[in-house]
Amino acid sequence: MSQLVVCRTKNGIVLAADSKALDFVPPEKVTEVEVTRLLQLDKQTAILTGGAVEGYQMCKKLKNFIEDDRLSDIDEIYNAALPFLGSEYEMFMRKECEVVPLDPLHHVHFILAGRSARDSENPYRLYLLWTKKKLPQLDGDEIGLAYTVPRRVGLEYKLNQLCKGNSPLEEILPTVRETMELLGEKEEEVGPPYTYAFISEEGFKAVD
Repeated sequence: MSQLVVCRTKNGIVLAADSKALDFVPPEKVTEVEVTRLLQLDKQTAILTGGAVEGYQMCKKLKNFIEDDRLSDIDEIYNAALPFLGSEYEMFMRKECEVVPLDPLHHVHFILAGRSARDSENPYRLYLLWTKKKLPQLDGDEIGLAYTVPRRVGLEYKLNQLCKGNSPLEEILPTVRETMELLGEKEEEVGPPYTYAFISEEGFKAVD
């Protein structure tokens, strides 16, 4: 359970996430919980996590790792985050599967978003880190202009059009917000509170 939405223009990035998740309570009970899915990593980088609630703790550990190594460029952070989160996820899976059977609720995925100082023409980057091949291995792919997890093709199409036109971030947000709240009303898998943020030349900014 979770809904993540990201898109980028030449001027910045729009990020959105819900907070609904399911968690296991041994021996076999599943309970609904609220979880933070959008975390600022540094001044111009953020990460979103979907799936298992443990993803948030993995992101917090990544934040500490990045601070200790003084990484700031999104490409450097991505190259460090992929093996770091892969290792954290593997440890989680080994520990979890000692208690409960393997289940789709154990899946976890991340989206890294940030700014690169190495490309002045297209400085903003989005990367998906996910179980592309098999559990518990994480793989990474760069995202184009817009992406949603789970996939929402209609929303992605709208966001692609807005991003191709280099619309201001403030003009893109209402489309994201409207769809997110509509999904929350119609689907059990998505729920409030919803978190929205921008990444621009000024850095990361949470928005109401």
